[in-house]
Amino acid sequence: MMTDRDPLYRRHRFPAEVIGHAVWLYFRFPLSLRMVEDLLAARGIIVSHQTVRLWAEKFGRTFANEIRRRSSGRLGDKWHLDDAVVSIRGKKHWLWRAVDQDGFVLEVLVQSRRNAKAAKRLMCKLLKGQGRSPRAMITDKLQSYGAAKREIMQGVEHRFHKGLNNRAENSHQPVRRRERIMKRFKSQRHLQRFVCIHDSIANLFQIPRHDISSGHHRELRTAAMSLWAKIAARA
Repeated sequence: MMTDRDPLYRRHRFPAEVIGHAVWLYFRFPLSLRMVEDLLAARGIIVSHQTVRLWAEKFGRTFANEIRRRSSGRLGDKWHLDDAVVSIRGKKHWLWRAVDQDGFVLEVLVQSRRNAKAAKRLMCKLLKGQGRSPRAMITDKLQSYGAAKREIMQGVEHRFHKGLNNRAENSHQPVRRRERIMKRFKSQRHLQRFVCIHDSIANLFQIPRHDISSGHHRELRTAAMSLWAKIAARA
């Protein structure tokens, strides 16, 4: 039931649990809007794929902002920066991304250029969002990173070697999968909106598997699901 404590859901026919579950399905797994529609229909929830899209845009943004607020200042101090080319309507754009040493996404930015000015813009957003400078910055051999770093983060150690930056390069893979399912992104704004929401939600469910026991993994997964339910319910 809607209450005065959750105005975000006011005027919506479905309860917060249903909307939150639909948004979770869409951003947590590589599913199309129509796939989410079918999964909800299998549970007796009849909504169109267009409704799922509207929910993803409106509520996903709010949930992602809350996740970023809760994680602010708690992520790693070693920044891996990388960029990947994305073709939108026949024009090249670059998806700039920064992750920490544990694979959590720190910042993501879509830009039409791959130069020092674009790298500087990413670093400025990183410094503003994290509230501190990193212990070390790791990039590939693109000279734009060094030029931007010398201007705004002079005292930070900079390591640049393609083999050291696999963590940032691998972080592009989930978006690549979604790009194929969505049959490419429609605009630069569409891509920026999607990755900001997707990567924040992915951070919440980023749970290591290789160095913890199965019991501990289940505990962390349960905690992540509980936090998601709390965020989605606007408690």
